[in-house]
Amino acid sequence: MKRNNKKRRQEPHGHRKVQRKPVQQYVGKVQMTREGFIFVMVEGQDDDIYVKAAKTRRALNGDIVRVAVTGHGEKGKRREGEVVEILEHSKAPFVGYMHYVGAQAWVLMQSKIMPYDIEVDAEQAREAGAKSGMKVAAVVDGWHRGEAGPYGHISDVLGMPGENETEMHAILAEFNLPYKFTREVENAADKIPDEISAEELKGRKDFRDTFTFTIDPTDAKDFDDALSFKKLTNGNYEVGVHIADVSHYVHPGDAVNAEARERGTSVYLVDRTVPMLPEKLSNKLCSLRQDEDKLTFSVVFEIGPKGAVKSRWFGRTVIRSNRRMDYDQAQQIIDNPPEPDKCTRLDEAILTLNRLARCLRDARFRNGAINFDRPEMKVEVDGQGRPLRVYQKIARESNNLIEEFMLLANRSVAEFVATGGKMNGVAMKSAKTFVYRVHGEPNYEKLEGLRGFASNFGYNMAEASNGKSAAASLRELLGAAKGKPEYDAFENLALRSMAKAVYSTDNIGHYGLAFPFYTHFTSPIRRFPDLMVHRLLGRYLQGGDSADKARFERECVHASERELVAADAERTSVKYKLVEFMQDKVGLEYDGAVSGITEWGMYVELDETHIEGMVPLREMHSDFYEFDEGHYRLHGRRTGREYRLGDRVRIKVAGANLEQRQLDFELIENEEDFTAVPAVGRRAPDVRAGRKRTNKGRKAR
Repeated sequence: MKRNNKKRRQEPHGHRKVQRKPVQQYVGKVQMTREGFIFVMVEGQDDDIYVKAAKTRRALNGDIVRVAVTGHGEKGKRREGEVVEILEHSKAPFVGYMHYVGAQAWVLMQSKIMPYDIEVDAEQAREAGAKSGMKVAAVVDGWHRGEAGPYGHISDVLGMPGENETEMHAILAEFNLPYKFTREVENAADKIPDEISAEELKGRKDFRDTFTFTIDPTDAKDFDDALSFKKLTNGNYEVGVHIADVSHYVHPGDAVNAEARERGTSVYLVDRTVPMLPEKLSNKLCSLRQDEDKLTFSVVFEIGPKGAVKSRWFGRTVIRSNRRMDYDQAQQIIDNPPEPDKCTRLDEAILTLNRLARCLRDARFRNGAINFDRPEMKVEVDGQGRPLRVYQKIARESNNLIEEFMLLANRSVAEFVATGGKMNGVAMKSAKTFVYRVHGEPNYEKLEGLRGFASNFGYNMAEASNGKSAAASLRELLGAAKGKPEYDAFENLALRSMAKAVYSTDNIGHYGLAFPFYTHFTSPIRRFPDLMVHRLLGRYLQGGDSADKARFERECVHASERELVAADAERTSVKYKLVEFMQDKVGLEYDGAVSGITEWGMYVELDETHIEGMVPLREMHSDFYEFDEGHYRLHGRRTGREYRLGDRVRIKVAGANLEQRQLDFELIENEEDFTAVPAVGRRAPDVRAGRKRTNKGRKAR
């Protein structure tokens, strides 16, 4: 391939506008495929716009583009278009393999989202320490017309492929997430004094003599929330929710704050945490460690014996945790309560708070909260990051205890600010600008699709005219299907109908939790919006004016975007480890259920581990199967055989591609009764021996 090695001008690629007749145009974000065609995702629209490779104007994954709709695809199911203008290039790097040929160098791509190799300056690559075969991150600087691919520079050298550190850093690089703090940020954190001065205690309510404890996972390193408990003489209880006062240490304009805002959130990969704040803050100063004085921001409730909130107080405090507990220890007390005369102060606190949490939880569901019962699967890894097992994380009453009081604190703070609420009989003058955690009503068109799908199984799901009736009909449907094969399919479709929770200065309530007011107040160590909430609440408690709404709305948009990026990175790390876990299981057969159906294949979720892989449509040889989108099914043209969401199937693991983080399944189509075969994996004969496999055209979910 002929290359132009002349020094290139630093010019943006694809910015020349196309002159055309007026057509419907949208602005959206590019989602690229390995074949070169793209989908443009338009905010607020469920359907993307398909653009052929020849019509992309050299737009790459993550770019913001203006796209013109030129028509519809086959059967009118998808809009088609062409890129008119590239408005903003993505700054995210692409991960690939370093390759030198003489004086030239390329980063070779084996990515689902980047079909083009990136030419880089060989001298710059060598100076960065990139050797042939290494995994590297490269940022695209431009793409000249007439060239086969873009050019760029090496932004990071990740290491040798297959090593755990390399692969985890590659995931972080792929999502443009940092994995270390700059020296400037670390130095700024190190300069914060360790000791709490008498001056810092002024104006704080002292809870150091009130019994206080933390409950966290066994392996937790930071403890950003604590509960205090006191039995009152009137028969009620004083319950304090104490949150690390990060805003005391991190201030607008300083280096730590700038870095925390940019990160937006801590990121939790399978084998590590990438914190939002440097270790001195997250694991020391702001960690509510046992037997240490700590500065906190608190919500203190007086609660009646049946869970009714009688009063509440908000303010800055100082605490001293008497006990650091994990969830297992708390659950032991709940499961094995001691005799009343042998109850310790801790026993009484745990048992009473658990009873109150049950009352709060019951009230929440009576008010319309939706409880999806999807299993949360975890991957256990060894010291080298190798996956050992996949297991289901079980939420027990000790988890619910903490959750309910965090929810109570979050909604109380939001309600107080949103309504100009009262505290100790004193009301704010009016509602003020605030950061809310909002969750809109579901997509009623998708709910109607679920209603039609459920009718195929004999369920009469009630029509939904508003949010409350939608929640009621969903709860009724899922309750009726509980324990039956179709339950998972119903739950999947219900989840797809739900809106995404985001941060906003406009309060629309939280639909899923059934709260008219909700925010995030309880985790400022790991979420920047919580830090903003602390600052705003502190300002308003001191009588401050309402903050600039437009500014904080921009901050909400940024925080929501960072949250999505972090969630994608976390899911990607899990997917990588699941594929790694399945590598030695190629050829084994398993039972599962159809969890997704698309025009290119059928996704199957395995019973025991809930690991998902894809059966490509072209590999289903018993018939020519057509995708029936309206009924969530594949229909065999010759035999009439159908596969629907929730159907029981048996598969063989056909491939585990670590680079693509993709599992390929082969459908065992000659079984009459799929449920009769044990779920334990067994070695199957390789009926596909000698058949050439290809990854061309395969997509990942």
